[in-house]
Amino acid sequence: MTNIIYILLFVSVYGILHSYLVYPLQMILLSNKKRKVQESNNGFKVGILIAAYNEEKVIGEKLESILKSDYPLDKISIYIGSDASTDKTNSIIEAFTKNYNNIHLINFKGRTGKAAIINKLAEGSTEEIFILTDANVLFEKGTISNLVKHFSNPQVHQVCANIIKVSDKNLSIQPLEKSYLNIENKIKYSESLNWELVIGAEGGCYAIRKQSYNPVPPNYFMDDFYVTMSVLRNKGKVLFEKEAICYEDLPSQSSEEHKRKIRISIGNYQNLSVYKNLLWPFWKPLGYAFLSHKVLRWFTPFFLIIIFCCSLLLALNSKLFLIAAVIQLVLFILPTFINYLNAIKPLLFVAHFYNMNFALLKGFIVYKKGVKSSVWEPTKRNA
Repeated sequence: MTNIIYILLFVSVYGILHSYLVYPLQMILLSNKKRKVQESNNGFKVGILIAAYNEEKVIGEKLESILKSDYPLDKISIYIGSDASTDKTNSIIEAFTKNYNNIHLINFKGRTGKAAIINKLAEGSTEEIFILTDANVLFEKGTISNLVKHFSNPQVHQVCANIIKVSDKNLSIQPLEKSYLNIENKIKYSESLNWELVIGAEGGCYAIRKQSYNPVPPNYFMDDFYVTMSVLRNKGKVLFEKEAICYEDLPSQSSEEHKRKIRISIGNYQNLSVYKNLLWPFWKPLGYAFLSHKVLRWFTPFFLIIIFCCSLLLALNSKLFLIAAVIQLVLFILPTFINYLNAIKPLLFVAHFYNMNFALLKGFIVYKKGVKSSVWEPTKRNA
């Protein structure tokens, strides 16, 4: 019995370390940085698809950033699906449509959800390349060109942008989220260099061939991951373009990030149920990357619970494991005080880690109960 407990403890500890430490180091240190990419934009027509709900704080700046692109404006069409917005979002967009005939507002009368809106916009668009992007993600001048240039290679079906997280004041968890997401971008770039795949485009901005866009099922949360894994399942190449730079503001409140992580978690388990067959064979690039980069992270809440339970059982005959169990109990409670830990960065980091895993666990519970709707409330903007 004791041997089984030790095995469970070892597997759980290593599962966490592999996903958060071993795999990232392996990807980044062993990257094939000499890979050459065939680059030409070939004059592709581009349809930019945006789902928006009450985005009056950012939608104007978003459109301006697209219109300032170095990509020919006569080859760009912008389709914005307003999900029954109740603020000034629609009127701001309508003001742009008076001066730019390539901006199209589609107003959905009832709350629909992001995935369903993007599905409708994609269905009604005829452009060869789609760029799916969020209202608060601002483009650099060369963002579109750098995304589109890879599609001259017919084997490339999707290209991920390099979304840089920004914050004005670096409040609360913002520095932690920036560091974490910057490392995520490095991992994705390394996956792209090594294997010409990326385990999940970030939905804030990515480009995809129209023919490769697979409509997202109803009541789905992580539509970006669903679309990416569909491309990989069909043997299409997915690249990460570090020069396709855009910027996204980070929420300053831990509670907002917690809610966002719950939504992401629901989508994680939805996608695992659909694409679990891609884990096999696990020793090949796709299966290994999917397991290491994503699935082990999605199971981290359960690993933490197993480690705690194993420590409790072993504590019956070991003072060392008794101390370990007490420390873990304190760590489980730590997120309760996250708003008071700004001055103690190591504790803030640990509290944020456990808080995000609580969010993953909550998302799993919602998923198991059944998802009735994917209608969302956008994260509170700092703009």
